[in-house]
Amino acid sequence: MEDRTPQEQASPETEARVRESFGRQGLMSHLGARLTRIAPGRVHIALPGRPEVTQQHGYFHAGATSAIADSAGGYAAYTLFPDDAEVLTVEYKINLLAPAVGDHIEAVGTVLKSGRTLTVCRLEVFGVRDGRRELVANGQQTLIRVNRPER
Repeated sequence: MEDRTPQEQASPETEARVRESFGRQGLMSHLGARLTRIAPGRVHIALPGRPEVTQQHGYFHAGATSAIADSAGGYAAYTLFPDDAEVLTVEYKINLLAPAVGDHIEAVGTVLKSGRTLTVCRLEVFGVRDGRRELVANGQQTLIRVNRPER
């Protein structure tokens, strides 16, 4: 999938669907993560720095870093799915490139290939301090599209 322009936004219906689903994620709420951008095939999630999401040296914990990367990729894929579909992660790999430091970290999930069943995303996580971004983790993810269960 080609890179989208920064100005492109998801439709109001898609944005509402993503925000509603994200609101049901207990882990994202527990961590204090928030959606900051929703575009077709691309989602950003920010996680503010605070002691509860750090490890023993004061860096953002790899588990928190990985969790927001996984969700960013999942929701990036979800923006391209039909209304009657849900998304599940099949697998992902993440490389921790540098200690994750900053006021917050920001995960960016970008769809590389959206298929009928499987979708592949690029995952990037940036440490953000005083408006400067540094890549601290990157990875790749495979997701599966499933039918929405009856509620």
